[in-house]
Amino acid sequence: MKLAYRGFDKSGKAVSGTVDAADKHEAGELLLKRGVYVSELGESKAGAVPQRLKTGFGSGKRQDQLAVFLRQLAVLVATGTTLVDAISSLERQQKEGSPWKVVLTAIRERVEEGVQLSDAMAQHPGYFDGVCRSLVAAGESGGRLDVMLQRLSGFVRQRVKVRKAVTGAMVYPCLLIVVALVVTSAMIGFVLPRFEGLFSTLGAELPPTTAFLMIISRTVRTYWYAFLGGAIFGPAILWWWLGTEPGHRFRELFALRAPQLGKLTKGFATARIARVLGVLLEGKVPMLDALRLTGQSVGHSSYARLIAKAEEAVTRGENVSATLSDASLIDPSACEAIRSGERAGQLSTVLLSVADHLDEDNEVLLKTITGLLEPLILIGLGLVVGAMAISMFLPLFDLTSAGGPH
Repeated sequence: MKLAYRGFDKSGKAVSGTVDAADKHEAGELLLKRGVYVSELGESKAGAVPQRLKTGFGSGKRQDQLAVFLRQLAVLVATGTTLVDAISSLERQQKEGSPWKVVLTAIRERVEEGVQLSDAMAQHPGYFDGVCRSLVAAGESGGRLDVMLQRLSGFVRQRVKVRKAVTGAMVYPCLLIVVALVVTSAMIGFVLPRFEGLFSTLGAELPPTTAFLMIISRTVRTYWYAFLGGAIFGPAILWWWLGTEPGHRFRELFALRAPQLGKLTKGFATARIARVLGVLLEGKVPMLDALRLTGQSVGHSSYARLIAKAEEAVTRGENVSATLSDASLIDPSACEAIRSGERAGQLSTVLLSVADHLDEDNEVLLKTITGLLEPLILIGLGLVVGAMAISMFLPLFDLTSAGGPH
């Protein structure tokens, strides 16, 4: 079938077009051979926009399932259990009819037919990406499948740990923001109208801040349907726009340049590159293939272009560290460590060590940022509620002063 694609070449230039292939996986492989790094791929239809490729090991639930599967499979294979029996054992543990069990059943059947495990995994790219399949293939060819599965299991578990750390750190700040919005909306919609009726009865002259709040309250109550529609459809429209090409570019640029967030983005991206490349090289995957797979798994176009330049440099016989010395994307200390690893012939070991250190630093930085966000949100909420309360009671204070003894 004909598939439409968008991406960029090794020089970083944006390219697009169509390619004839049996499926998306084959199309991706064909385009990679042509030197095209795909960002979007989908069926070629009039007016259709290709879907953006998902990098990594799919959704969070799939990563969790994959981490458990690889760990258990590594243990079973290491104890001498045949591959078919091991997969069959793990298959029986799954809930009947679940998508994951369907995947395991298909893989087991393919392995029973004599197909390599890595080739069977290739039929399910949503669960097993190029990094996973390459390491499994390296283990099969070297007779070290259990070792590679164990190594891959640790790699996926680390990624799950990072994802959960980010998600967990953002729960409380997001909860505070929701509470702040609910409290502010309740005061504007229900509390302020009661005070407005009281002030009208008393005939009090309202201070400017109080009058301004009353105008806001009346506007919200009069056009409540517009505000409700904006609250519902506004985030949905923003989410849709962020999924488009301009929105995706804006999101990447904002993530790199925003204060503190840029540092965190750079740290996580560098750690991911170091870990993926280190695991692949440790698994005896050739450097060019390792760089290609790393570029596919990065998930950020700026870093994907950087890896593409590194691949091009390696093709010319240059060192990886020479290309990765971009201080705007890669931390200089990480680049220096990579350069030392190249000189010592221990690049994979150094990369994994760098990834471990960066993950620790990123976790500390993430906790610091969220730790700063929480009091800032609370202070903001306190200021808003306090300002509203003072504005409501000011007219009452004026009336009390006017009616008191002279």
